[in-house]
Amino acid sequence: MPTDTATALRRLQDLPGPRGWPVLGNLPQIEAARFHLQLGDWAREYGRFYQLRMANRRVLVCADHEAVSAVLRDRPDGFRRTDRLEAVGTEMGLKPGLFGVNGDVWKRQRRMVMAAFDPGHVKAYYPSLVKCGERLAGRWERAAVAGQRIDLQADLMRFTVDAIAGLAFGTDVNTLESDEDVIQRHLDKIFPQLFTRMITALPIWRVYKRPVDRELDRALAAVNQAIDGFIAAARQRLHDDPKRRSAPHNLLEAMVAAADEPGSGIDDAQVAGNVLTMLLAGEDTTANTLAWCIWLLHGHPAALARARDEVLAVRAEGGPVTLEQLARLDYAEACMHETMRLKPVAPQLPLQALKDTVVGDVAVPAGTVVISLLRHDSVDDRFVPDGRAFRPERWLGQDGLAPGSAKRISMPFGAGPRICPGRYLALQEMKMVLLTLLSRFDITFVGTEDGREPAERLMFAMAPVGLGMRLRLRG
Repeated sequence: MPTDTATALRRLQDLPGPRGWPVLGNLPQIEAARFHLQLGDWAREYGRFYQLRMANRRVLVCADHEAVSAVLRDRPDGFRRTDRLEAVGTEMGLKPGLFGVNGDVWKRQRRMVMAAFDPGHVKAYYPSLVKCGERLAGRWERAAVAGQRIDLQADLMRFTVDAIAGLAFGTDVNTLESDEDVIQRHLDKIFPQLFTRMITALPIWRVYKRPVDRELDRALAAVNQAIDGFIAAARQRLHDDPKRRSAPHNLLEAMVAAADEPGSGIDDAQVAGNVLTMLLAGEDTTANTLAWCIWLLHGHPAALARARDEVLAVRAEGGPVTLEQLARLDYAEACMHETMRLKPVAPQLPLQALKDTVVGDVAVPAGTVVISLLRHDSVDDRFVPDGRAFRPERWLGQDGLAPGSAKRISMPFGAGPRICPGRYLALQEMKMVLLTLLSRFDITFVGTEDGREPAERLMFAMAPVGLGMRLRLRG
């Protein structure tokens, strides 16, 4: 990264940081479920650049948004996913997907995935999203009529699993209308264990398989078997109807067609890795963001009323929900962006320097892990006016709030070449859920059983704990 040579650089080993244990450093102090909160607390105590010791390695923690942006944009040439993530994922048996791969492999997979996310293709997949919206409405109607408390996060994960399976793989798993949620239950075990193993000092699972480790092995075997089935079915459809290669009906068909192009360098294992990436990322991140958003809206009646008025105006013409209608939900989208600023599902991002570089005013040797804090400055009044308040209007440049400051600092989808390729699709899913909820129901309750603010639990993605919802049918 370019630097001002006149600036005196600090050395990583000279930075302040929490005092650790002999040999193990700060590893024994880490609480996995709230590691992101610990990192934020330490940033307030030790400054925007500080160090951690993870056994024999020094880690730079960066809470400065300009430096974070520079790190994110200096990929794939300057920074990569950590070798720890790669090693743990490989040991678990995860196949290589776009999220975790690096270098030339990433570049080849990126071309394949971006071809699958072409806007023309995404539009063709849209009817399956409408179907999932209708099924979610039916599930919530039954709960409303029965006066049942809805497990908000669980239902949203059912929706996102069904949506991804339909949009991406052409598979109708339909967990929303049944209790056959096998895929969802298996997926729920993968991300938490991946994160836990990444920050665990002693790899107990290598010498003794605990029940949680055996459950993980079973989950991975079942998910990999399902993914192999998705790919085999997609190849059979392409074989039976060659015209689908130029007009694929789902993301998986588009990926297989792109992988089969001469010189693609992509095999079925890499296709499978990206199928798993879509399932994991699509389920966890989208569902958690929606849960946080619904909770925030319920706690801000004026914002909820404005979002509902917009939805009802868009749906006044009736008929099936269209992409054009979703595109007109500007305030609903602003609510999603504001939620991701306040409650990012990825509040931190560890990356590893590929060469000697500089982050802020700190000299960073090659191989150093840099943990970027993505929420520190985005809720700071110095950078975002009224930074801790839920004010979706800021994303529309209203009420005296300029959207530029928040957009520069809030980076929930990342930045630079490795920005999330599925961000457009994720926003469509989120808007479909808000449209379904606000057009058909009144929200009578969203919260935890004890009435407290939901705790933030980090399980690779950051999730709310214990959110329930009660609904009443509109009209």
